[in-house]
Amino acid sequence: LKTTKGYGYPPAEAASDRMHGVAKFNLGTGAQFKSKPTAPSLTSVFANALIDAATEDRRVVGITAAMPGGTGMDIFGRRFPKRTFDVGIAEQHAVTMAAGMACEGLKPFCAIYSTFMQRGYDQVVHDVAIQNLPVRMVLDRAGLVGNDGPTHHGVYDLSYMGCIPNLIIMAPSDEIELKNMIMTQAAYDDGPTVCRYPRGTGYGPETLQDLFGYKLEDGQIPAKGEIIPMGKGRVIRRPGASRGKSKKDRVCILTIGTRLHEALVAAKEVEEQDPTLGVTVADARFMKPLDVDMVRQLADEHSVMITVEEGSIGGFGDHVLHFLTLDGLMDDGDLKFRPMVIPDALFEAGSQHEQYDLAGLNAEHIRGTILRLTKRKKAPQLEEVEEQVSRD
Repeated sequence: LKTTKGYGYPPAEAASDRMHGVAKFNLGTGAQFKSKPTAPSLTSVFANALIDAATEDRRVVGITAAMPGGTGMDIFGRRFPKRTFDVGIAEQHAVTMAAGMACEGLKPFCAIYSTFMQRGYDQVVHDVAIQNLPVRMVLDRAGLVGNDGPTHHGVYDLSYMGCIPNLIIMAPSDEIELKNMIMTQAAYDDGPTVCRYPRGTGYGPETLQDLFGYKLEDGQIPAKGEIIPMGKGRVIRRPGASRGKSKKDRVCILTIGTRLHEALVAAKEVEEQDPTLGVTVADARFMKPLDVDMVRQLADEHSVMITVEEGSIGGFGDHVLHFLTLDGLMDDGDLKFRPMVIPDALFEAGSQHEQYDLAGLNAEHIRGTILRLTKRKKAPQLEEVEEQVSRD
C-alpha cells in the first residue's frame, strides 16, 4: 500500500513536512492565517545558534528525522547543506548515526521532537549513554504544544531521560539561554548532552530586561551565545526590601525551562498582595547534574520550596526531592516542598496557554500554591471541590 501525503490538495502534497494539521488557511494557496510573532521562534533561535557553532567548528553536523522545518534543520541545511542529514522517519537510526559520527570525531546535533525521541530510546541507552559518546540531542516541542494535541506533547522526556546515566540534561528559560546552551553543548566533548526547549517564540528584549533582569547592551539581545558552567543554576530574583524577615515568611520557586516567566510573575503578584512574604525565584538550568549547592542554600534560607516544570511526574521535581531527602535537608521538618508538574492526563488540542491553565502551571496557580503553603489561603477540601464541580 503506497500513500501520497496530502493527496488531492496540491499545497499539502508539496509541503513534505508541513500541513499535517493546520490553522485557518487560504484554500487556494494553502497559506495559513497566523498572527505575526513579535519575537523570533525558539526553533529559529536554535538553528541560528547551531549555525554560529558550525561556523566556528567544521566538525559540527546536524541530523533530523523527517522534520527539517519543524526542528530548524532546514535553516541550518541552507547554510551547510553537506553537513545536514535527514534520515527520514527513523529516529532510531538518527540516534545511532549520531553515535557513529561521534565515534569518528564529529560533533553531531541530533534534533528531534521530544515526543518522537521516545522511538529512539533504546538507541540513546545502548548506542550513546553506555558508550558515553558526545552526542548532542536537542529536543524541540518540549512541554505542551498546543493544537498538535496529545500525540505531540513533549511531557515525558525529563522522566525517561533523567534515569539514564551519563546524560547531561538542560532546559533554557528564554532565547538567550537557548543560545548559551547550544554553544555549551558544542563545546562539551566528555559525554552526551540533552537540551530540551518548547514550541513558541522568545520574549524579546523588553521582557528579558524588565521581568528577567537581563542587562542588555543597547537594549539588544546578544547575537551569539556563550558557554555557561555545566550543572550550575542561577538565582533570578530575591525578595523585595524588608520582606521575609523570618524564615517562615520566605518562599523559593525553583524552575527549569520556560515556566520561569510564570514563576517571576507569580512572585511579583504574591509580594504585592502580602507585604510580609518574600519570594525568591531560581532557574535550575540543569536537571542533571543538579546544582546541589544552590538547592542546599535555597533549602536553608526558605521554609517553602516549590519546583515548577513543563514535564510529567518523575522529572525535575522528583530529582530535587530525591536530593533533599538523601541529603537530610527535610529531616527537621522545617521545609515544605511541593512539585508542580503536568498532571497524569492527556491534553487535547487548544492553545498552549489554555493547556497550561488546565495543567495548573500558570502564574495564578503558582501564586495559589504559595498562599496555601504559607497559610495565607485555605486549601479546599475534597468535598468542597466535588461540590463546586457538581454546581458547575
